[in-house]
Amino acid sequence: METKGKIHSFETFGTVDGPGIRFIVFMKGCPLKCKYCHNRDTWSAEDARLYTAEEVMREIRKYRNFIASSKGGVTVSGGEALIQPQFVLELFKRCREEGIHTAVDTSGYVNAEAVKEVMKYTDLVLLDLKHANAVKHKELTGVDNNKIKLFTQYLCDINKPVWIRYVLIPGYTDDEADLKAARDYLKNFKNIEKIEVLPYHSTGKIKWENLKAEYPLEGVPAPTKEQVMRAWGILSGTAES
Repeated sequence: METKGKIHSFETFGTVDGPGIRFIVFMKGCPLKCKYCHNRDTWSAEDARLYTAEEVMREIRKYRNFIASSKGGVTVSGGEALIQPQFVLELFKRCREEGIHTAVDTSGYVNAEAVKEVMKYTDLVLLDLKHANAVKHKELTGVDNNKIKLFTQYLCDINKPVWIRYVLIPGYTDDEADLKAARDYLKNFKNIEKIEVLPYHSTGKIKWENLKAEYPLEGVPAPTKEQVMRAWGILSGTAES
């Protein structure tokens, strides 16, 4: 019997979650409780729509020409996609059979042993770096980052291509010392192909309100373009000392 994935929704023409035009599968369920989460409605797996991998492939095939012409692919996101490893494995195996590029957007808060088979069929990992400081990481996400560090090292050990994603939140993740600590941590991994700085925004606030939940970052402004470029310069090691 095929595993059924607990799915929140699909996005058919994604352009920011990997190369080219992406078909994005948003999974339900997440072990993190990030204060800035813009997919608050994916934390719980309740009320998820259940799909087999083949049923998802039928949806993907509708957009196959757009995906192929843009050298895009399929990205599985969340929530935390890798807490449903068997479903992702079955989906990615089918993508590999049909020559479709695969990417997973993950916090890295998973046991490497549980996702080793999935990684064999994953072409790219979009890895969220929430915070380099262990204490601040837990304050921001509700979990420590030990498991994430082990998974990041595992990706390096198997030379899996990684794009790092760092959400820049004024007052939370933009301290220069924290950015430099993140830079010094990331430079140990030669498999990192790209570092993206994503500016914090509050557009997900409505999802918290719909769930009758208090939005933790009320009043926090979006960073300026200059702040984003400064952060990227530090993280990438290109900023002047």
